[in-house]
Amino acid sequence: MEKTIEKTTRKDKKIALSILKQLQKKNLRAKGYLNQPVKIKIQGEADFLEIPRKALIMLIDIIDDMAQGKSVTIVSSDEVIGTQQAAKLLNVSRPYLVNLLEEGEIPFKKAGTHRRIDLNDLLEYQKRLTQNRKKKLNFLADQAQQLNMGY
Repeated sequence: MEKTIEKTTRKDKKIALSILKQLQKKNLRAKGYLNQPVKIKIQGEADFLEIPRKALIMLIDIIDDMAQGKSVTIVSSDEVIGTQQAAKLLNVSRPYLVNLLEEGEIPFKKAGTHRRIDLNDLLEYQKRLTQNRKKKLNFLADQAQQLNMGY
């Protein structure tokens, strides 16, 4: 399943900007509340709708992207993607991604001559990469503090 919101218009951007700060003030990501549903009301409707909190958080992320004028694509986590899409998602070149695949950093399957990557595997790699970067940055920050470098 892939859903794409076409180019964000100026009107959409203005609406998104006006509501974004209000939505961000709500502490929707508070620990302990993540599994609790949220009630929303649609204008003109009498009843409240109950939706998963995680869905509302995702909606806020979409609105944030729209406020920045970005287009948005939502892809199901069980999606299988090609190397070009995967490289774009990681913000790396396609040849670099192919190298990562061939070195075994990210699992993949071949369909004929084409490499196919499970989105979950790609996101897991991205998560490991982010954790590794944070660990190294924390190490450097600690070193800077120990050496009294003024940071």
